[in-house]
Amino acid sequence: MAMAATLAATPGTASARESAALSLARQLNQAFVEVADTISPSVVVISVTPKPEAEGGSLFRRKAWLEQMIPEEFRKFLDPQPDGQPDAPPQPRKGHPKSDEDQRPTMQGSGVVMRDDGYVLTNNHVVENAAKIRVRLKDGREFDAELRGTDPKSDLAVIKMKGEVTNLTAAHFADSDKVKVGEFAIAIGAPFELDYSVTYGHVSAKGRGNIIPAFSNETRGLDQDFIQTDASINPGNSGGPLVNIDGDVIGINSMIRGMNSGIGFAIPSNLAQTVGNSIIENGKFARSWLGISIHPLKSDVDLKELLKGVEDGVVVNGFVENSPAEKGGVKRGDVILAVDGHKVSTPQQLKNEIRNKALGSSVSLDVHRLGKNLTLKVKTEEWPESGSIPVVSRKRANSATETESADLGLKVKTISRELAAEKGVKEGKGVLVTDVTEGSLAARKGIRVGDVITEVHGTEINSTTEFADALKETRLKEGVMLSVIESRTGDERLFVIRERSAE
Repeated sequence: MAMAATLAATPGTASARESAALSLARQLNQAFVEVADTISPSVVVISVTPKPEAEGGSLFRRKAWLEQMIPEEFRKFLDPQPDGQPDAPPQPRKGHPKSDEDQRPTMQGSGVVMRDDGYVLTNNHVVENAAKIRVRLKDGREFDAELRGTDPKSDLAVIKMKGEVTNLTAAHFADSDKVKVGEFAIAIGAPFELDYSVTYGHVSAKGRGNIIPAFSNETRGLDQDFIQTDASINPGNSGGPLVNIDGDVIGINSMIRGMNSGIGFAIPSNLAQTVGNSIIENGKFARSWLGISIHPLKSDVDLKELLKGVEDGVVVNGFVENSPAEKGGVKRGDVILAVDGHKVSTPQQLKNEIRNKALGSSVSLDVHRLGKNLTLKVKTEEWPESGSIPVVSRKRANSATETESADLGLKVKTISRELAAEKGVKEGKGVLVTDVTEGSLAARKGIRVGDVITEVHGTEINSTTEFADALKETRLKEGVMLSVIESRTGDERLFVIRERSAE
């Protein structure tokens, strides 16, 4: 028996190894406890009473925005509806003796203390069009709050607690650029009105974009990528922090993709800090822009083949009339390789480089244009409030003759005043596609009757003569780049049409 006891205590035995494993597990368990203790005092629960006009307006735009993210049975936790009708404005609670404002239903979200003088960072969609905002702290104290400012493009907002605010604990923000996929991620907030719920998981991915339905100009203009996490995030977590194992904020929880799916999204802390601090200081965040629509070169196989030797970059599809890009000489089909020497390979990388440039500053763009490398100087301007993108104007054309490109398999006509009125297109801007041969190169690429070709290989086209002349300068086997306004959508896209050798 004595020998057995001695063996059990000998290092390297199964019992000793098990004890070491349990000790490690207890340390990890304690680490999560300490994270919760560290961040909880910096988290607030936000209750919002919407303005009357918001009950049928922005409140429901917000609901539409999130409908694809949250199943129907859980939407009541986002926007309370009477009698289960999703499209009816909320009604006052029966028998409630208080004011009309008090009778309106409230929504709940989360926030994180940015500064110890009462500034709180949250989501724009949590406080949008709020008539009354109430903040509750972990220690039970409650404060009325006022909206300091919002930034719909990042879905961020800052509120300020009213009155004498003392003994607040501001959160510490980590560098989200240094966040690594696979590291622990801990979310805290008030899901389903269950205050200060803590969930944990991992950082599932970084740089997630294009995850938001284009319900409105506001959502279409969102200006960031997201950190993806499998930490459980639910309605009510919005605006609360996603933190690392040190209790430092790595993101602001914003959206989920279905319930219990393990797919949640947080706004990176670097952007959240930049936007939040700007709102605190200036009441808004003024971001720079170039005024271009773009896509990654990697996703455009035909264009990559046309532009031999260019492996990475961001392709310019079009630009806003009188935008900084147009003024700076940017053209459709240009591939932006770098901004002030920093290489870019995705649209979001380009946006990130431009966003924080000082308004009116000169930005150097390294550009590849059909075999030539150029450096363009563009002066930044503030991103306008409107999300609409006006069409670039063109010089007016007079001829209405028709011409055919048998190689491409289409016919085009100059857009006269009469033709513009008849077809609902813009006079003098490009040439109208009047016929597409079935099975032709143009047909296989998706060009249709009614589309308008505005450029051939970077050359503006405003008549059939210009169209024919521009085609003479191209070689179909290498590829012809066309800029086309699609009749179906009104969007301007780049098409590269190539004559491929028989296999």
